[in-house]
Amino acid sequence: MDSLVQLAADPTAWAALATLVVMEVVLGIDNLIFISIITNKLPAEQQSRARRIGIGLALILRLALLGTVAYIVHLTQPVFEIFGKGLSWRDMILIAGGLFLLWKATKEIHHSLDPDPEEKTGGGASLGYAAAIGQILILDLVFSIDSIITAVGMTEHVPIMVIAVLAAVSVMLLAADPLSRFIAANPTVVMLALGFLIMIGMTLIAEGFGAHVPKGYVYTAMAFSAGVEVLNILGRRAKKGKRTVA
Repeated sequence: MDSLVQLAADPTAWAALATLVVMEVVLGIDNLIFISIITNKLPAEQQSRARRIGIGLALILRLALLGTVAYIVHLTQPVFEIFGKGLSWRDMILIAGGLFLLWKATKEIHHSLDPDPEEKTGGGASLGYAAAIGQILILDLVFSIDSIITAVGMTEHVPIMVIAVLAAVSVMLLAADPLSRFIAANPTVVMLALGFLIMIGMTLIAEGFGAHVPKGYVYTAMAFSAGVEVLNILGRRAKKGKRTVA
């Protein structure tokens, strides 16, 4: 308890907490986009519950990983080499997660552009509840490990990490339903979000192979693209309003 009181009285700890909360919220955007796209394929009555379960799993995984933070740090140690490049367990997890994102996003884009073949074979765009939760769990694990390793690099105090994770997951819970409704109501946003997932997947693969990609560049590109899409949506609504009046 005394250590917590001392930590609360340390201005450096508060600065680290504020920075880490922002970082965790930004990192959570990737996870939230994927959860929104996956759950929007479920029946309407299951979507909200699946989103809550998906975000809840992310919280459980991150808190569990924080409990083994000393072990998580060792995941960055190389375990074998390929083409002269040492790969750690973290690298392999990031590469596997990136490949999964590329496969999933490419599959969804293909269905969006050419849905008829799947409809004829009975596949359609539907997704089983268990399959959706399973896919969310896979990406939750990838993003959680990346999130915790990022947190460890910013502070050594586990209570600060726990508070930052709780704050980030709380923001995800508040934003999940509005974001999913927005994506569902604007079909062009779905394609943009899938493009984001491809970019995130490529970033994960690059980082897995040791090529550092500054997160600021990635999120700036995402914010710019989202801003352009918002202008397009406003433009389409304005044209629709003029036609309605006419």
